[in-house]
Amino acid sequence: MERDYTVKEMETRKIEVVIVGAGPSGLATAACLKVHGIPNVVLEREECCASLWKLRAYDRLKLHLAKRFCWLPHAPFPDDAPTFIPKDQFVRYVDDYTERFAIDPVLSTTVEHAAYDKASGAWSVIARSSSTDKLTDYRCRFLVVATGENSEGFVPDIPGLKQFPGRAIHSSFFKSGRDYAGKNVLVVGSGNSGMEIAYDLSNHGAKTTIVIRSPLHVMTKEMIYWGMVLLKYLPVTVVDTLALLLAKFKFGDLSKYGIVRPSMGPFKIKLATGTSAVIDVGTIGKIQTGEIKVVKAVEKINGDEVVFADGKKYNYDAIVFATGFKSTAKTWLEDDEVLLDKEGMPNERVPNHWKGKNGIYCVGFARAGLAGVSMDAKNVADDIKNRIKKLSKI
Repeated sequence: MERDYTVKEMETRKIEVVIVGAGPSGLATAACLKVHGIPNVVLEREECCASLWKLRAYDRLKLHLAKRFCWLPHAPFPDDAPTFIPKDQFVRYVDDYTERFAIDPVLSTTVEHAAYDKASGAWSVIARSSSTDKLTDYRCRFLVVATGENSEGFVPDIPGLKQFPGRAIHSSFFKSGRDYAGKNVLVVGSGNSGMEIAYDLSNHGAKTTIVIRSPLHVMTKEMIYWGMVLLKYLPVTVVDTLALLLAKFKFGDLSKYGIVRPSMGPFKIKLATGTSAVIDVGTIGKIQTGEIKVVKAVEKINGDEVVFADGKKYNYDAIVFATGFKSTAKTWLEDDEVLLDKEGMPNERVPNHWKGKNGIYCVGFARAGLAGVSMDAKNVADDIKNRIKKLSKI
């Protein structure tokens, strides 16, 4: 990862804290630092804040958790806001949040390299402006990686995919099913995004198929909401038992439709692995009526024909990959895997994941949604405040 940057081609700027990423994670951290009066700068590669929400989210998206679990630090949602916030309203909330805390991110600026200099006890964060091609070396005592788990869409390497003649996109580029009316569309991935995109496609007249290859829990928003409330008072095994009883009553036996439950309960598996239950928006009903077809894992693609693991073959006009995201932090960060592993995810398990050595932190990697973002941001800002106090006494 070593790069050869000459002194002549860049200017140097000193700042207490550099935050990489202007999504909710970076903005929440900046706000918490502002509350403590700690100078910071936020660097963002895109041309706007919260780019995943503004540029790469489908139209019908709503927050899957109730608003009480999704507000950012020091700014709860108003009482008259809907329980489950729509995408557009959340975007307005983020913009208002940025203005309220006077956060002024440096946009269209990509971090190319960051490394700790032991001699000076500071981080060197080299960033390039996409508009001017100008390089700036930000020197800081504290570095916050806030690019999150969802930095770049992941598409599996399927034999024959490159020769597929139709449209094949990651879910981050999907906007609405209206563009696919009358077409045969395959959705690969059965998490919340995949299930909701399949529902939207079907509603707009697409002949929709979804790949479900792994066990999953299906819940309603209300089940998740009350489960999260009850977790404050009851053991997770009790909450899981109640949730599973409600799910069985609501949806019946889904195994005959190709949907198998994991052996671990929905809340326990979330705590243990970060894997969320699927929150049904109506997809299950369409699967039960046959409006949405369920298939096994994709094995290969021959032209417009997709071959599945059970040997079945179907032809498709388009494929949407709701196959998740990956971290890109390790493409620019040198930290000897002190904070993040080679995949760009924390080495330590929650709740000790957010802090590394030499003043490096991460926010938004807890696999705990916006509640995890708020928790991380507050922990990081408080820790930086305490470290600055200790350093000032030396």
